[in-house]
Amino acid sequence: MHWKYYLWAALAGLVSGGVSLPFWRSWCRRHGIVDDPGHRKIHVIPTPLAGGLAVLTGLLLPLAGAMLFLSFGWVETMIAEKLAYGISKRALPLAAVLLGGAVMGLIGWLDDRFELRPSMKFGGQVLAALLAALAGVRITLFVDSVWFSYLVTILWILTVTNALNFMDNMNGLCAGLAIIGSVCIGGIAASHDQYLVALLAWLGAGAFAGFLPFNFPRASVFLGDSGSHLAGYWLGIMAIMPHFYSPKHPEVWAVFSPLLILAVPLGDLAWVVVLRWRSGQPFYVGDTNHLSHRLVRQGLSKAIAVLLIWTLAALSGGLAWWLNR
Repeated sequence: MHWKYYLWAALAGLVSGGVSLPFWRSWCRRHGIVDDPGHRKIHVIPTPLAGGLAVLTGLLLPLAGAMLFLSFGWVETMIAEKLAYGISKRALPLAAVLLGGAVMGLIGWLDDRFELRPSMKFGGQVLAALLAALAGVRITLFVDSVWFSYLVTILWILTVTNALNFMDNMNGLCAGLAIIGSVCIGGIAASHDQYLVALLAWLGAGAFAGFLPFNFPRASVFLGDSGSHLAGYWLGIMAIMPHFYSPKHPEVWAVFSPLLILAVPLGDLAWVVVLRWRSGQPFYVGDTNHLSHRLVRQGLSKAIAVLLIWTLAALSGGLAWWLNR
């Protein structure tokens, strides 16, 4: 499939998410869904938590449009055949992934609105991960055990979801990491001729890119827990949907590519969890020991710290892409 179609997917996500964001921003203001200034907060005015709703719009609206185009035959025959084949093979997993994304976004939105207990948030995250696993989006790691596959898949999705949620601590940081991760996964999937996965990954990159100008370097909206949960879930799913290992690409080490693509948020998560454990804090209680905070304490501005972390993520993700060329 020509690269222009992946760019079209990214553009569709960008336009849908970006155009819908002012509507969602206004809606959140009217309904009081805002992040108020307070403890550990760096903003001084209430800021709408509209990012997650805009990103979800950027994902779902183009997908609905694509299905409409396919059903009416408004797509080039060759491309339509490839997409129809991919959708027929992965109809159930795709539906489950989208439903899981909606569940994850809803859990985050409820937390934004009502500050859910950690156990309720965790239960919702498990449900979203389980939906994907039940539909066949699972990790095997060459272990012939269904229970192992379910366990490692759910743990992976939960880990990546919370890693991105933890990284949502400075303007643009989480969304930028979602864009970089999606582009790298989409590039690898495209190079392996996995068209549907590549299109989904590029669509996700576009949806988060539509939000980013409203959040970086100055923020008129935040992702909120709904957006950061969706970012982590999306990356976690996209990272396991491609077949990194196949007869065409028999290198066993390729299955560890997602770890390289997501090395920055996963490394940050491991670091802060260990620090919180050593200090006797619950791992889910926020602090200022993240990589971004430490860079700022070293004298960098917040924007430069975010740009530096993006660069690190792009380098590690680019290395994974290069190794999978």
